[in-house]
Amino acid sequence: MMAKQEVSATKRLRQIVNVISKNHFLANFYHQTNPEVIVAALEELGPTFIKLGQLLSTRPDLVSPSYISALETLQDQVQEDDFDTVKTTIEESTGQTLAELFADFEKHPFASASIGQCHRAHLYDGTEVVVKVQHPAVRQLVEVDLALFTRAVRLLKYVPEGSVVDLPQVVEQLGQSLRSEIDFTIEAQATQRFYELNNGRGIFLAPKAFVDQSSSRVLVTQYMPGDSIKGLLADPPTLALPDGLSLTDVRKGVARSLVENFIQEVFYDRFFHADPHPGNLFFLPVPAGSIQTTTQFQKQFGDLTLTINNQTPLPPYRLVYLDFGMMGTLPASLAQGIAQVILAITTKDSYQISQAILRICNQTGPVDEQSFNHQLASFLRPYLNTGLKDYNFSQMIFEVTSLCRRNHLQVKPEVTMLLRAFGTLEGTVAKLDPSISLMDIARPFAKQYFKEHFNPKHFTEGQALKLLRAAGATTSIPIRMATFLEQLTNGEQRLNLHYQGQDRVLAKLETLLNRLLTVIVLAAIILASSILVVGGTTHPLIYKLGVSGYLLAIISLLGLVIANTWRRFHR
Repeated sequence: MMAKQEVSATKRLRQIVNVISKNHFLANFYHQTNPEVIVAALEELGPTFIKLGQLLSTRPDLVSPSYISALETLQDQVQEDDFDTVKTTIEESTGQTLAELFADFEKHPFASASIGQCHRAHLYDGTEVVVKVQHPAVRQLVEVDLALFTRAVRLLKYVPEGSVVDLPQVVEQLGQSLRSEIDFTIEAQATQRFYELNNGRGIFLAPKAFVDQSSSRVLVTQYMPGDSIKGLLADPPTLALPDGLSLTDVRKGVARSLVENFIQEVFYDRFFHADPHPGNLFFLPVPAGSIQTTTQFQKQFGDLTLTINNQTPLPPYRLVYLDFGMMGTLPASLAQGIAQVILAITTKDSYQISQAILRICNQTGPVDEQSFNHQLASFLRPYLNTGLKDYNFSQMIFEVTSLCRRNHLQVKPEVTMLLRAFGTLEGTVAKLDPSISLMDIARPFAKQYFKEHFNPKHFTEGQALKLLRAAGATTSIPIRMATFLEQLTNGEQRLNLHYQGQDRVLAKLETLLNRLLTVIVLAAIILASSILVVGGTTHPLIYKLGVSGYLLAIISLLGLVIANTWRRFHR
């Protein structure tokens, strides 16, 4: 059995390497060229790689906008599993029979993708549910393909450097995303958490997850009616509009609600839907007359709590979120960092923007902040002068993250997921209401969040302490300055000057000196060998010693030539 598996893995690895080589996959992907060739290669490699491509299309921080557009065209071509296979998967995974779990179960799926297929069913309390059942052996196939793809990348890694993306990093991040997506337990928990936070918040609805009936290979969620808001984007719309509302009113109301709810997800829940494309958003007309109650003011007076609520009428429609396989979570510190970035963009101060970006990045090497500030300022100048709305948001994200990577900065994964979700939502909102600006709506939320998490008392105390220390230090500055100058004159103090980029200069100088020293040594060996050969014609031992010196010099020269050629090849 093991031998067969090993042969199968070997054949699969050979297939992966052949497809990658034939389509010049690494060279194209490294330099973000010929996206249609990459799409063809992924489709040829099968379901796992198609899913990887679809995940990659959600990462504007890793690939260029042209790649995102091409990868979004990838389609799953997966044969549906028969009912007996589905039944076996459910019963083996949950430990219960199909009859124990559901009052009825539709045998034919209404949707199928590379990971699983969806069936309608009813629980015994009458609740209509959607049952997502994973295809057999998907987990094993994913693990094998990921391991083999990683090996193939190592085998074909000898390509010119200077890439736009870090391919090993891309493979690692996509592997983590794919492993999370094939564990339906994670999606069930995310679905239930989103339901608790967002269901009934204004006009938004979300399906409930039935965790007890779900497992790592089976996901059971509440069935939600409605139609994709793609119908609102069509002209004329293909959705039935509520009575008394024009298309413009509905589009503007939906656009503003989507933005406000998303910002609440980010700054207050710190748990957001990372893939809010139109296919995951349903529009549902409802009878008019519903109201929303919100707390406008709350004050504690001893044991008495004064609460003032505000009741506002809701429009006669609802928005339904679906598909919670890709969710984002923000720590409090990152949420505050995002707020600082938004506020810095408001001021149009490139230095403040760069400092805010540094707070949401991990350092992967030495960072020259002055150089980074200068590069970012040059990049942002046209955006800040003409406005962000006139530029491609995905292109801007890709260029900013590439700039960070060149400066040994890696945007934290949670932030890249947020940026991707922000860009996806912006594209939908722009089609619904071109006049709306996500930044204009996000700005007051960011200010409010910053105020709520900013403690004036601690700030005042800290500033007072700094002021006191500064006042005490001011009187001693002239004395310290005079002492320092006197010690510097006497040679008791040293003044260290740091030249920008001096580490690179010193490294090149060291390399140059080493080569010069090697040339001098080789010249000495050749000269000494020549003397020994000429003077050793009558002494065989001395003659052989001279010839050995020649051979040593030739071997050393060949080594230098090969090393220099190798370095030039990599450059």
